Amino acid sequence: MNNGKSEQELISLSNEKWRWMSECKIDSLNSLFHEKAVFVHMGATMSKEQELDVIRSGRIHYKDVDIQEVSVPFIGETTVILLSKIRLVAVVGGNEVTNPFVVTEVYVKQNDTWMLASLSFTRLLTP
Repeated sequence: MNNGKSEQELISLSNEKWRWMSECKIDSLNSLFHEKAVFVHMGATMSKEQELDVIRSGRIHYKDVDIQEVSVPFIGETTVILLSKIRLVAVVGGNEVTNPFVVTEVYVKQNDTWMLASLSFTRLLTP
């Protein structure tokens, strides 16, 4: 396996995911998110359907993401943990908020396709 090529593929996929979240591209996200995916936010843990509903309804609008650092450690050939240090601008409950996060994305490869299995936000104490 060429991890360098796969790293770039996953970084690109993650970047595209942020764009889809910002643009509320539910069909694209639905294809990317694994059926058993979990999403961990600061105040809630959600299933795939709950996360898609939050994006669809606008309860959380992922307005802008500034990706500052990315690492892509592989665990075997079918699992990747993509870690990103980001500054996220989001509209939550009608209020615009900006937070620094480390985001943990777990991708699994099924039938030659990478799928997002977990997305977790950890808020950083530093600005």
